[in-house]
Amino acid sequence: MPAADAIEAQVKALPELPGVYRYYDVNHQLLYIGKAKNLKKRVSSYFIGDIKHSHRIKLLVKKIHQIQYTVVNTERDALLLENSLIKEHQPKYNIALKDDKSFPYIKIVNERFPRIYFSRNYKKDGAEYFGPYTSLHQVRALVDLIKKLYPVRSCSLLLSEKNIASKKFRLCLEYQIGNCLGPCTGLQTEDQYSKNIQEIKSILKGKLSDIRLILKDKMESAAAELKFEEAEIWKTKLQSLKEYMDLSVVANPGSGNFHVFGYYADEQKAYINYLYVFDGSIVKAKNLTITKRLEEEKEYLLTHAILETIGQADHHEEILTPFTLIENLDGYKIIIPKTGDKKKLLDLALKNAFHIKQNELKRNTSITNEERVLHLMKEDLKLKTLPFQIECFDNSNIQGKFPVASMVVFKNTKPSKNDYRHFNVKTVEGPNDFASMEEIVYRRYKSILEDNQPLPQLIVIDGGKGQLSAAMKSIESLGIEDKVQVISIAKRLEEIYYPNDSYPLHISKKSETLKVLQHIRNEAHRFAITFHRNQRSRGTIKTSISDIPGVGPKTSVKLLKHFGSVKQIKLASIDELVKIIGKSKADSLVKGLNQQ
Repeated sequence: MPAADAIEAQVKALPELPGVYRYYDVNHQLLYIGKAKNLKKRVSSYFIGDIKHSHRIKLLVKKIHQIQYTVVNTERDALLLENSLIKEHQPKYNIALKDDKSFPYIKIVNERFPRIYFSRNYKKDGAEYFGPYTSLHQVRALVDLIKKLYPVRSCSLLLSEKNIASKKFRLCLEYQIGNCLGPCTGLQTEDQYSKNIQEIKSILKGKLSDIRLILKDKMESAAAELKFEEAEIWKTKLQSLKEYMDLSVVANPGSGNFHVFGYYADEQKAYINYLYVFDGSIVKAKNLTITKRLEEEKEYLLTHAILETIGQADHHEEILTPFTLIENLDGYKIIIPKTGDKKKLLDLALKNAFHIKQNELKRNTSITNEERVLHLMKEDLKLKTLPFQIECFDNSNIQGKFPVASMVVFKNTKPSKNDYRHFNVKTVEGPNDFASMEEIVYRRYKSILEDNQPLPQLIVIDGGKGQLSAAMKSIESLGIEDKVQVISIAKRLEEIYYPNDSYPLHISKKSETLKVLQHIRNEAHRFAITFHRNQRSRGTIKTSISDIPGVGPKTSVKLLKHFGSVKQIKLASIDELVKIIGKSKADSLVKGLNQQ
């Protein structure tokens, strides 16, 4: 594939998600690292000819040979990850980031009566840091809010027990205006002060329940006293707090050093995303694809990837994985996190591993979009074969009257309307949807077998476990349960049920697999309702009008189209009827209706 075509395929394969992209040259040297709210749109902008790029950008674009990316959860995380990676790798085309231009933190000093302030420099000095934050304005607003709720000192006095007991200090202006409670003179005890600090730390860690109650009480108290402007101020503070207390996944100072491995696999390949976290920040991201040779177990493949990726890394560092490895790695501490920040990082790696596979499918220009969706459906629904032909059944009746059913057919994920079929239910009396489903499924596939026609790869039943069980009775009686895959889709929660499994499968609401299933289910429902409505109309005409001598089906339809219903036909005058069907038929109709 020519270089330009290869780049175009890589750009088209990018997801429309926030993340960080990396450009490499033909020798796999890192050229540039950038962030994006939408990876596909941002990277595409580099390769649009009618945009006037600078000379530096044009030189960069000419050298790009490969594009790699890492998906994150928010635009803020993309900014933080970009910052970490640029500092670590210093790519040629990036502006060098200096340590004194890093993002701000909130710092709580390790001392008696700790001070709180914001700082751009993260150091291992015994203090506790929170952040980083992407907005200095937000940090200042947060510090101001915390100090209003929990007054803390801003001075640098040495508040030892001896100094306080000897009355060495005097109250300052900060005490007079309410910004400090006077710990320097013993007016606030160390226990009281420490309790406030612990509550402040809880807030900075994202535990907002207490502060929400406090702000709500202040807001309601101000409103009760008719101080509406003050109430609005407290309300604004609470809303602002919610906005910027979204803790980052990619940067969490002091959380340590560890390796994170996300894993996703299909029948042919394993896709692995590796993240290295140093001092709480992601500083390295790498993707691996391993082709299976002998149906190797996932534990073996992930172990191989770990050894290949980290080699002789510090054995004291933890390795986060989604499952237990097939063998212990000497000296390494393997962890499968269930909650907390480490679990969030593992989820991020798993998300990226999945996108490696998606990226490969999109970049493979030999595969059509329909084939790509079929492969996704095969994986999502755990099918044995690709569902080239899907048949979906639905039935319809009103209190058991005019029971009908429909079958729609999708081929290569698209409706095949020439293959749609209607069924009049013949053996069921009364409202019994389960028996109706059993009958129509049996009739459909008995006919298929007798005509020696190919069976579909997937059968979808509209309904829950009851409908699925009814369909399976017919499937099993025909002896084709090993030749077809049957599922049902329950409409309320869009749950997927399998035969002999009481627990449903839940598919992402954004999944293309679910969209295809919803499309075929809705199409079957529409087709069944339309057929039922037609049958019901014909049935009503037949029993009320078309049995009258001299009035046939064509005349009945003509009358119904004009008057709208049998009731309105009965209420019509003889003159109105004559205008529509002539005097002879009108007389016969009136005579017949009177006899009825």
